[in-house]
Amino acid sequence: MLIFAAMLLLGVLLGFVGAGGAGVMITMLSVGFNIPMHVALGTSLAAMAFTSLSGSISHFREGNVNRRLGLLMGAFGAVGAFWGAHISSTLASDTLKPLTGVVLMFSALLIYLRVFHPKHPVFNIRCNNTGGLRFWLLTSVVGMFNGLVSGACGVGATPFIQLTLLIIFNVPLYQTVGTTMLVIMPIAVLGSLGFLAAGHLDPTLFVQVLAGQVIGAYVGAKFTRMAPQLLLKSCMVLLPALGGIILLLSR
Repeated sequence: MLIFAAMLLLGVLLGFVGAGGAGVMITMLSVGFNIPMHVALGTSLAAMAFTSLSGSISHFREGNVNRRLGLLMGAFGAVGAFWGAHISSTLASDTLKPLTGVVLMFSALLIYLRVFHPKHPVFNIRCNNTGGLRFWLLTSVVGMFNGLVSGACGVGATPFIQLTLLIIFNVPLYQTVGTTMLVIMPIAVLGSLGFLAAGHLDPTLFVQVLAGQVIGAYVGAKFTRMAPQLLLKSCMVLLPALGGIILLLSR
């Protein structure tokens, strides 16, 4: 019940901030509750599959999804995530913790640039690849790379996927958000199946985490509009950064 209560509180915070929080979840499970790192990663991906499904449906109804690009990147990403989970299963926890920590820190940097410096030059680059052989090659390569990162480290790789959509495929910002959710869904499903096949997914733990996250996020979202923008933006950056720092410092 302690894990459920902790996930409930985390869910309230994440719902309030509007962040996915996979990295924070991994940190809390592995460092706070001494859950084996591989199980924490598998649980994070499995929970993410359900949350991304809900988000994808909502964005699809609002017309915020580039279906062709999202499905293709998600399919290639799923392959990468499955192999990423396989690679992760062969690594020792002492290797996985700092690796995941570095990915979280880099994610925090990208989020910081996105929310505090939206006019940064990196967000203005446009390649406009929409068809042909080059489109298929880029879709397969970046999709598998994002999936590999997500599967190996148990995180959603949201900042990486969003930058890919914005820069390489010139997707409008509002569609970038919705399409990212569609891309993450198959990545999370195949990644969690990879951990399940390796015996690194605990069904009881998964139910506690998912229930706490869903209920908490629903409650937390009710308070989002009451918070100052600066607080919300700061929390979006600090959550993954804090998770990364803790993982890097933990033994």
